[in-house]
Amino acid sequence: MLSVSNVKTITNSCALLTLLLFAFSCNTKQHQKPTDMALKTQATLEYKIKSQLGEGAFWNHETKELYWVDIDGKALHIYNPKTKIDRSIETPSKIGTVVPIDMQRAVVALEDGIYILNTDTKSYTLLSDVESNIPTNRFNDGKCDPSGRLWVGSMGLEQRPHDANLYMVDQQGKAQLKKDSVTISNGIVWSKDKQTMYYIDTPTAEIKAYDYNDQTAEISNERVVVKVPDSLGFPDGMTIDEEDKLWVGMWNGNAVIRFDPLTGKVLSKIQVPAHNVTSCAFGGENLDTLFITTSSQDMTTDEYGTYPLAGSIFMAVPGVKGVKSPFFKAEEDIITAVEN
Repeated sequence: MLSVSNVKTITNSCALLTLLLFAFSCNTKQHQKPTDMALKTQATLEYKIKSQLGEGAFWNHETKELYWVDIDGKALHIYNPKTKIDRSIETPSKIGTVVPIDMQRAVVALEDGIYILNTDTKSYTLLSDVESNIPTNRFNDGKCDPSGRLWVGSMGLEQRPHDANLYMVDQQGKAQLKKDSVTISNGIVWSKDKQTMYYIDTPTAEIKAYDYNDQTAEISNERVVVKVPDSLGFPDGMTIDEEDKLWVGMWNGNAVIRFDPLTGKVLSKIQVPAHNVTSCAFGGENLDTLFITTSSQDMTTDEYGTYPLAGSIFMAVPGVKGVKSPFFKAEEDIITAVEN
C-alpha cells in the first residue's frame, strides 16, 4: 500500500516529468523546419500558358531565368520571373531537355541528337548524334553532373518497355552508354558530396541510387531508395535541395513530393492545380522558390474541367533552399568548332 508521502513524491515527480516533456516538445517545435513535418503546400500560378508537355525545368543562376521546354510543342522557353516575360525558341523536332552553357548558349537534346543552341541567333549545331540510328526513340530528360558532363536519357516513341537508354555526353561531345533497358528516362540529380547519383525510370515507380565517381563518371552499386506507391502517381522530373532531399514532379499525381532518399519516406507535398506535374527547379534570388512545369495532355474531360491551368508554370516557397545546378562545361574549342 502507498503511503501519503509516497503519493506526494510520485505526484511531484510526475509534475516535473510533465514540465520537462512540455519544454522538450516546445524546443523541438521551435527548431523543426516546416519541411520536416509532411506538410501540404498549395502551389500558385506563376505564368499562364497552355504548353502541351512542359518539362526540363532548369534555373539559370547567372541570368536569373527559368529554362524549360515544351516537348510536344517543339519549343525551348526562357522565362524571367521579374518581368513575367517568357521567350520561346522553336526547335526543329521534339526537345527533351536543356542545360545552359553560358549567357547565350545551351545544350539541348532533340529527337535525333544532342545540339548546342545559340539562344541569340537561334542556330543549332550538332554535338553528338548518339541514337541517330534509332529513329523509334527520342531524347527525354537530362541534367549535368557536378563536373559539367551531360547525362541524358531516351524513350521509345511508342513507350515500349526497355527500348531506351541513359547516356553521358562529355565536354568533347563523346557519348557513353551508361544504362540500357530503360523505358522512360527521367529525373536525375547528384548529392552535395558528389558521391551519389539518383535516377528515375518512370514506369518502374522507383528512385534508384548509385555510388558515383565524379572523376571518372562511373556509376555502381545500384539500389532502390524510394518505392513510389501508385496512389501518389508516377515519378517524373526531379531536383535536389541543400539538405540532399529529393523533389519529384508526379505525373498523374497533381503534386510535387519531397522524398527522403535515406528512409524512402514522404517528407512534404506541394499540391499543384494540374493533373500531370512533370518537373521542378529551385530558383529565385535565394534559390528558395520552387518552379514547377506541367502538361496539358493525357487528361479526361472532367480533368480538363478541373485543371484549366494545366500546362502552365507554377511556383511554391517550400521552406528549404535548393542548390545551383551545374551548367554544361563544353570545351571552348568544341564550341568554336561546332559553331563555325
